[in-house]
Amino acid sequence: MTRLISGVVLAAAALAAILFLPLVALRALAAAVAAMAAYEYLTITVPEPGPRRMVMAILVAFVCWATSGTVTFTLFGAVALTVGWLAYSVLFAGRRIHDAATELTATVYIGIPLGMLVAGQILAGWRATLILLGAVVVSDSAQYYTGRAFGRRPLAPRISPKKTIEGALGGVVFGVVFMIVAGPYIFPFLGIPARAALGAVIVMLGIIGDLFESSLKRAAAVKDSSSLIPGHGGVLDRIDALLFAIPAFYFMLVRSAT
Repeated sequence: MTRLISGVVLAAAALAAILFLPLVALRALAAAVAAMAAYEYLTITVPEPGPRRMVMAILVAFVCWATSGTVTFTLFGAVALTVGWLAYSVLFAGRRIHDAATELTATVYIGIPLGMLVAGQILAGWRATLILLGAVVVSDSAQYYTGRAFGRRPLAPRISPKKTIEGALGGVVFGVVFMIVAGPYIFPFLGIPARAALGAVIVMLGIIGDLFESSLKRAAAVKDSSSLIPGHGGVLDRIDALLFAIPAFYFMLVRSAT
């Protein structure tokens, strides 16, 4: 019951934010979510305590904010941030380059995709955001129920033993059907084969994103990224699939707008 209630509250809050928040507030909300997810990511991957987690979370929030305004920031800003952070961490803070690079991954893994999510809404409206979220949610639900009903062969047993090939295929099928039906609202010039391909790509990237975060948690021997959301784990647990799917969807939006 706790999981159901918190899930309904989360869904209602997300829907209200997408439909009613002014863009500047939506950008701020995305930056805040990015900061929380980045903090969880750093807790898992670089478990040394200290203020660096908070500093890096703030940097990820800044990257998200900047990217949501103009994705052209991504190339130049990310390069400058990478060089500056690595130089400071390795030369002056005495960090190993492995740890510094792991910290920096948060900007690309979390900050830029969440910024692109808002940038996509600025470009194509709230329908684009809802369709992307809908594809991920429909696929995720289909994977769960198809896997429970028909799952026999594990998809990635060393990373996520409960995921099955049959569940993944079910997610792809339902995700493709969803994009074929909903896609014309934002991609009116795409034919059925192109919408089907986009749906398949989004679902497969979402599955990879889910497995990626699962591998991080398994390496750290933790079940959830945090206990922030009752019954659901942390922020990163809720958006792991979305993070990998956003860039492909955003670039399709950009291509359709030109």
